[in-house]
Parts: sequence; structure tokens; C-alpha cells
Amino acid sequence: MAMPNENMLKKYAQVMVHYGLNNGKGINKGETVFLVGQECAKDLFMAIAKEIYAAGGNLISHYQPNNTRQDGLVRFLLENGSDEQVSFFPKLYWQGVVDSVDHILFIISDPDIHALEGLPAARISMMNSARAPYMAMREKKEQAGKLSWTLCLYGTASAAEEAGLPLDEYWEQIIEACYLREDDPVTKWKNIQAEIETIKHKLDALQIEKLHIKGVDADLEIRLGKNRQWLGGTGRNIPSFEVFISPDWRGTQGRINFNQPLYYSGKRIAGVSLVFENGVVVASSATENEDALKEMIAQDNADKVGEFSLTDRRHSRITKFMATTLFDENMGGEFGNTHIALGNAYKDSFPGNIAAITEEQWKEMGYNACPKVHTDIVSTTNRTVTATLPDGSQKIIYSNGEFLLD
Repeated sequence: MAMPNENMLKKYAQVMVHYGLNNGKGINKGETVFLVGQECAKDLFMAIAKEIYAAGGNLISHYQPNNTRQDGLVRFLLENGSDEQVSFFPKLYWQGVVDSVDHILFIISDPDIHALEGLPAARISMMNSARAPYMAMREKKEQAGKLSWTLCLYGTASAAEEAGLPLDEYWEQIIEACYLREDDPVTKWKNIQAEIETIKHKLDALQIEKLHIKGVDADLEIRLGKNRQWLGGTGRNIPSFEVFISPDWRGTQGRINFNQPLYYSGKRIAGVSLVFENGVVVASSATENEDALKEMIAQDNADKVGEFSLTDRRHSRITKFMATTLFDENMGGEFGNTHIALGNAYKDSFPGNIAAITEEQWKEMGYNACPKVHTDIVSTTNRTVTATLPDGSQKIIYSNGEFLLD
């Protein structure tokens, strides 16, 4: 099976509309969805659009031409546009979109995963930075509890080639990871969410002060800080099995290597190694595209941790590198995965009323602020994670790819 059939696409659409949106609860009649996708994903785009209408929802379509090296508009702009054009941001338009929608659903699809290859990183950063106000608009509405979003993946020949897989095997990973062979995949996802909720509650109950991540390629300490809760299982990403938290960036100390590549500004970065002192990256290296890694870290506050995450291998059916963060940060396999994100923290890791917290208070609590960057870096090597509890005792909470919680 090189491509999903109509029944599989319908199940995929059902998962996205009836579970992925509205934080795992699905859309309600009369709500509006902003659906984003490229022409290469037309069959899934149409299946999701029809499912939105069938559910009584409204649709705002953002259907885009394929972004490729040959004829992509994004590449054309970056190669030929002025700085003013590259950094153009139609504020009123995007504010209108955010004001008009209840949910955002984005289909990740790469008709050419190297579409921006060879372009100056500074130009790409300029374009990405121009979108920061849009992300701030979204974040504000989301914090008020009036907006949800979710992501899903559409397999393309380019992405499969990048991952070193035939297209049918690439799609097999998507189908298995999203439980699309289940008779009722929506109910399956809700059951998984309940299991992840249980893990989160147990972690929160421990009142962990700091974590020690230990392995042959890691010796890292992360301080969680006060006013934190663990996150996961909300339907925001399909698939999503990770349990994560935004720690106090100031308490990160030690070294960590990553065996999975990542992508930033259209460039593949591999063999990443980071050293932290007093919460800041003081040394970084990569075996592939190290210049892109350093350019990313050079962004304001991108040298600090915004997220720490663990995935239990018993939930995830992802066993192969997929060349996209959505899947790679949720890999199961033999040892699950541990990963951190450099850059922006998730403010919903705060257990209280997010809207009532001032920027100064976020800063005082050690929530990292970096609107331009939130980049996940993943490792699937065996790691043991030991928690230090309020009484000074220690407890192993994760080993051999599984949570160890009573």
C-alpha cells in the first residue's frame, strides 16, 4: 500500500476533527476551523474539510501551492524579494483570522523537504521572525481558553526519501502511529489520553524538584522549579505520546548528546551535542550543518531550555526516523525517547490562571521567553531519569523507555 485508501483517510480525518481539536474533545457544532495544507495533501485536506462540515462546523481554507525548489513561492520570495517583502506581515489579516476561528488544523506535508536548501539562514530567520506577532496573537487567545490547534502528517515521497524509507513503509508508520486500523480510532485515542493523564497526575504528585538524566551520552540536571505541572495527551499533535514540562531554565546543568537529526530553517542538523552551565548553552556542536545549529542558538533566549520530555515506548508504535519533529519527538522503539526543546517555554505548564500572570512574573519563575524558536532535539538512546523529591530522596521515574511510577 503506497498511499492510504479512502476509508483510511476518513478515519484520519475523524481522529483530527473529533479528537485532535478542542483539546481531545473534538469540535462542536457552529465552531470554525482554519485548515492549512499544501496541494500535495489534497485528498487528506478534502477528507478533513468534509468531516468538519459533517460535524456542523465552519471552514476557513488556507490551501497552498506546493513549496518546492523548482516553483515554490516561498523560495521565490526568499531569492528575489526585498527585505521589506520578506519581512512583510499583514497584521490586520492575521488578526482577523485569529479572531474568526475556534480551532487551527495544520497538515504537515513536504513535497520537497529541501525546498529552502542553499538559501541564507539569515533570510529564512527574517521571514520566520516576521510571523512572531501571529504566534503571539494565537497564544493570547489560546491562553484565554478560546482557541485550540492540532497538527498531523501527510506522507510524501520527499519525506520518505529523507527518512530512508520507501513511501509505503513511511505511510505504514503514520497508519500505525495514529491507530488508523482500529475500528474506532477516536475512542482508542481517548483511552490513550486517559493513560497519559494518569502518568501526569502521578508525576505532579511527586512534587519533583529536579531531574538527573543519565546515559552513555548524557549527564544532565534539570531543575523543574515551582508553579509547574506536567503536560501531554491533549490532542494538539497527532500522534502525541510524550509527557513533558517547561522547567526553570536557570537550573539546567551538564552535557547531553542527541542521536536523531532535526530540521531548522530548511536544513538538516545531525549529531548535536550541547553543554549547559547555569541554564545557558555554553558549547554546542553538530556533525552536520553546525552553522545552522549555532545560528538558531544565537537567537534571543534560544540558548535556554523551554521543554523537557519523555515518551513511554508502550504507547508509541513509531519505530523509524521520520524526518519530521511531529513523529520523531514521539518515537517509541526499544528505549522510547528523551528530548529537550531550546527556546520558548509552554506557559500552560503553569497550573494556575495563565492570563493573570505578568511578563515579569513569568521571568521570575524561569519560564523562558523566545517567540522565534522552539526546537525539539531528540535522542532514542537508553536514558535513566532520576527525580529528587522535596525531602531530598531520589526516585527513578524512567528507565529502558518506560515510566516507573507506582
